[in-house]
Amino acid sequence: MRTHPFASAAVVLVASFALGIGLSACKSEQQPEGPPPLPGGAQVKGDVEKTKAAGAGKRIAVVPKGTAHSFWKAVEAGAKAAGNEFGCEILWKGPETETQVDRQIEIIRNFVTQKVDAIVMAACDASALVPELKKAKEAGITIVTIDSGIEDATIPVSFVATDNVAAAKQAAELLAKAIGEKGKVGLIPFDPSAQSSQDRENGFKEGIKKYTNIKLEAVLYSKSDPTEAVKVTENMLNATPDIVGIFAANEPAGVGAAQVIRERGLKDKVRLVAFDGSEPEVKALRDGIIEALVVQDPFKMGYQGVECAIKAMAGQKPAARIPTDAVVVTRDNVDSPEIQKVLNPPTE
Repeated sequence: MRTHPFASAAVVLVASFALGIGLSACKSEQQPEGPPPLPGGAQVKGDVEKTKAAGAGKRIAVVPKGTAHSFWKAVEAGAKAAGNEFGCEILWKGPETETQVDRQIEIIRNFVTQKVDAIVMAACDASALVPELKKAKEAGITIVTIDSGIEDATIPVSFVATDNVAAAKQAAELLAKAIGEKGKVGLIPFDPSAQSSQDRENGFKEGIKKYTNIKLEAVLYSKSDPTEAVKVTENMLNATPDIVGIFAANEPAGVGAAQVIRERGLKDKVRLVAFDGSEPEVKALRDGIIEALVVQDPFKMGYQGVECAIKAMAGQKPAARIPTDAVVVTRDNVDSPEIQKVLNPPTE
């Protein structure tokens, strides 16, 4: 096993990052303790029986940004687990890719016509979805946003997501340590109109600027498409051959960037830190292509999104912002039981 520049701090980073985002947020929201955790880290809080009664027979539409990537399959599994727990019907439907904004608007519009009880959704575009969701709310439909929110925070009863700014700052620190805190780096966000992409881009820029000997040389968008990520990584390295580090801000970007580094034989020369923990990303981590992964808990995100909708329909008031945990995964901790639980949530 190769020694990493930040290997000795890996356990501390995992603990501080997960606890800093997760536990401090829970304290500030003063959420009551509930029964033991469910698979994937989800947890029922408050009056369980009242919440179950409110969920019984309800039809909840869950609309992801896309359906092609493993992240969204885990969100689906979490949403359906909550549906089973609370006795509601989960209607899962989303665009195939995260750039199909018009398709997502059409899906939302159709669910409003069907008069579903609630919509839990991750917005492809922070502004374009606002009019349709406003109409849904006016029609008496409960709205919860997950992962990637919208510009009008008055529409959803709650926003369930990773603290993407803090997570991307952590990624910047990991990358800085991996390259010895000097050199040129590149950034691959995915969509400038998606809130989660905006937050990760801004968080990384804020985190990296404190390293005066590191220069952010290029920012290119992957469009949440591994093929496009390959293209922009190639372009980045062709334009600036002396880039020594890259941050890929989501699963497709991580997969595409890792492929280029592998094919070009740039292992140990270009350090890559990526978001999410898909199977190809974890393999690249084990192979030394990826230095570290910042991994979210999509199962929990899907579960809590549905749970929040049911609580709101029960007359309870969920917190306006509910952060889900994220952890740093390295070759030193990837096989630990705690990390494996996050990397391999239930999918059915």
